[in-house]
Amino acid sequence: MLILPSRRQFLTGLGATAATLGLSTATYGIGIEPLHRLVVTRYAPILPGWADGPSLRVAVLADFHVCEPFMSLDRVAEIVATTNALKPDIVLLLGDYPASRRIAWRRVPLVDFARVIGDLRAPLGIHAVLGNHDYWDDEAVQIAGRGAPESRRALEARGIPVLENDVTRFVKDGRPFWLAGLGDQQAFMSEESDGGVDDLPGTLAKVTNDAPVLLMAHEPDIFPKVPSRVALTLSGHTHGGQIRLLGHSPAIRRVGGLDLSYGHVVAGGRHIIVSGGFGMSRLPVRIGVPPEIVLIELGRPPLTAAAS
Repeated sequence: MLILPSRRQFLTGLGATAATLGLSTATYGIGIEPLHRLVVTRYAPILPGWADGPSLRVAVLADFHVCEPFMSLDRVAEIVATTNALKPDIVLLLGDYPASRRIAWRRVPLVDFARVIGDLRAPLGIHAVLGNHDYWDDEAVQIAGRGAPESRRALEARGIPVLENDVTRFVKDGRPFWLAGLGDQQAFMSEESDGGVDDLPGTLAKVTNDAPVLLMAHEPDIFPKVPSRVALTLSGHTHGGQIRLLGHSPAIRRVGGLDLSYGHVVAGGRHIIVSGGFGMSRLPVRIGVPPEIVLIELGRPPLTAAAS
């Protein structure tokens, strides 16, 4: 004879199952995905603005938020080794090197982070911009409302140039291109400041010929203002929302009607790739958006796999 559970037994079992699933999800989101997963997400966009550009393999590393236990120096070294194995032509660092005080159990000195990140290797070099946490974490710079944050000083001491509203010209295989780096859009929290140190028109004014342009901008919020003169904008900042379900990041608001939370977005013929990055802020959890190295192939045949 079939004996059905009572309503009370059913609800008790349902509650226990939900609690178990919730605990399992929390364990994964805090202890597994952010600490132990690392993926390489590959893109091969066809960019109208790159028609005259060289074949270029670009590695993009964003939002380390270095700290113990969530982004140790050993973890940074793992990311460096994995990136080097991809043999990129150029490596771009998109800002937010220190961790938020909300999640850092122990701070990691930025000079030590820069020492490890200095082991990156690429023929066209390693190039960086700063993010909001690079400014927010530097109390002296916040109080003064100006100055070079510790992140910048540490990277430049290791020979890694930091582009702040500046450009650099490169030539590969006889074909030139420009790399532009935008100052951070949310640098200062003071009510007396407008917040940002970004100057998009001034930055692009330094581009002196028709060669294609790659733009590094920590926050993707600037994208609606980026002209089609820029072949590709590269951003981080969002962490993909840290929780991404069924292709959606509920914690990230739209910008100018665009979902710029993660991935490759095309609007009005303009292109942006937003990296999910590595670290965390506010809450130490990542679900559905594992830490990632972004690898972009420009001027090459499309890749067969979207990610590995």
